Amino acid sequence: MTRILKPTQFLRRFCMALCAVSLHTGSVAWADTSFPNQPIRIVVPYAAGGTTDLIARLVGNEMSKVLGQSIVVENRAGANGNIGAEHVARAKPDGYTLQLGTAGNLTVNPALYKDMSFVPTEAFQPISMIATLPNLMVVNKDVPANTVQEFVAWAKEQSKDVFFASSGVGSTTHLTAELFNIATGLSMSHVAYKGSGPALIEIIGGTGPVVMFDNMPSAIGMVRQGSLKALAVSGPEREEGAPEIPTVKESGYPDFSVLTWFGLFAPAGTPPDVVERLNQAVVQVVEKPEVAQQLRQQGATPTTNTPEEYQRIVEEDTRRWAEVVGQAGIVMQ
Repeated sequence: MTRILKPTQFLRRFCMALCAVSLHTGSVAWADTSFPNQPIRIVVPYAAGGTTDLIARLVGNEMSKVLGQSIVVENRAGANGNIGAEHVARAKPDGYTLQLGTAGNLTVNPALYKDMSFVPTEAFQPISMIATLPNLMVVNKDVPANTVQEFVAWAKEQSKDVFFASSGVGSTTHLTAELFNIATGLSMSHVAYKGSGPALIEIIGGTGPVVMFDNMPSAIGMVRQGSLKALAVSGPEREEGAPEIPTVKESGYPDFSVLTWFGLFAPAGTPPDVVERLNQAVVQVVEKPEVAQQLRQQGATPTTNTPEEYQRIVEEDTRRWAEVVGQAGIVMQ
């Protein structure tokens, strides 16, 4: 039997259908064209003032111009970067809460902290790398070695332990030195400090550790002043800002290469079109001559990539550092 709708019933159903269509098309338009339509937060999982914080503020400021929305940098330090990372991992995957992640907190920490509440390779969607940074091998100026090979030979001749310094247990400065131990056959002992500053001061003093693989920006100044000697950079190539310093790789250890990286990450599940928009913004910003220059002034090399490329790097580095941590027997206290 055919049911005949009253005019008021027909009108009501027609309006409901029209509203549903409007809402549907409106949501599609938002996903495709309206991002971002509110401020974005970039969480830095370390204290203000460090290299990660400086990069986040530099890039965030320029991205706000590209995206037409304000970007707020928020520092959430603690647990070697885990606290800030966990906050982002639990955030809504809409592109409005991001993390300025590092090789340390995203690829080293999984091997150090067995009780992490998230798995970085699964919890985050890479956006793009921003910069890479080598570590600089520096020694006390009285150490009778001017090359990596001379240092290795000298260290092997010592009748007592040779100590290396780091900015903290599990830091990339720590693990780079452990990898150097493995590559060279040395068995240097570790002394951890609360930051690079105190560690470098001890090396200059010459009463304890004699060598450190420190981040380029914090160590190169002391080398320029003549307080320390630089033997090599940890990266695969010589640095543009210090081309006179060779790599460990070219000093007789072809498989040795370590770069610390910094990049932007969103929570897993962020829509692909939002990821693409953010990636385009990062690339556009990092390619600006003035931004690239400021990154180089920090001792960093401007570097971008695709989300897929970045995911592979994160996975490869996670496996690599897990092996180093295991071989070195590093245990967090």
